[in-house]
Amino acid sequence: MSADRGASGTERTDDASAPPVVLKLGGSLITDKNRPETLDDAALAAACDAVASALADGAVDRLVVVHGGGSFGHHHASEHGVSTTAGTADAGAVMDIHSAMTELNRAVLNRLHERDVPAVPVHPLSLSARLEGPDGDLDLPLSSTATLLGEGFVPVLHGDGVATAGAGVTVVSGDELVVELAVGLGARRVGVCSTVPGVLDSDGEVIPSIDSFEAVADALGASDATDVSGGMAAKVRELLALDAPAHVFGAAGLEPFLRGEDAGTRID
Repeated sequence: MSADRGASGTERTDDASAPPVVLKLGGSLITDKNRPETLDDAALAAACDAVASALADGAVDRLVVVHGGGSFGHHHASEHGVSTTAGTADAGAVMDIHSAMTELNRAVLNRLHERDVPAVPVHPLSLSARLEGPDGDLDLPLSSTATLLGEGFVPVLHGDGVATAGAGVTVVSGDELVVELAVGLGARRVGVCSTVPGVLDSDGEVIPSIDSFEAVADALGASDATDVSGGMAAKVRELLALDAPAHVFGAAGLEPFLRGEDAGTRID
């Protein structure tokens, strides 16, 4: 295969149809969730360093990034009473939530651009819908994301508002986006990076691997490692349903994951 030029201007020899890696950076990792609209600059910088390094040396050639809302989107969603199940018909409320998320998205993009990562935004509010109401499946067309990948970009999506039949606009979480992207793009690996080092058992120890929900159901029920998607148990259920192996890990596991190594908890 002849070499061509990617979006960053560097030579690429990768297969533009190869399965990508999907990575989620948790909102609790990259923001200070105790202070509205406040970044955790050190954590975000370290995460972007790891991404840039893995791309630069070819450990990863095709990458999609998703980030959570942290103290940006969640703060405004809570103020307006909007969630994954409760919507709003108030355009001002929608803009408060979406604007906060695009502000965080811009911060993530800026940090990646400083490291020569060819990252571009993909805003779910402009693309996605729940055609059957809050309990319906997410309709997330992926043609733009797939085309961006094929052209050498790193698409960066985020938790956001989503048009919802009968409810106005509700919230779509980064966790749900990860699953949709992994399935729709045929991801080869999925990583979920947060502030916990993996899926924890009832004693607070990292579970090395999970291949069935039943084997860890009791431990997950007793765990405090929860998030806005409905808790670690819900996350594990969704990741087990994927064809691709998934890993849940903390900041220290990000670089090993991007280099193809096991990190945190492997879910397969």
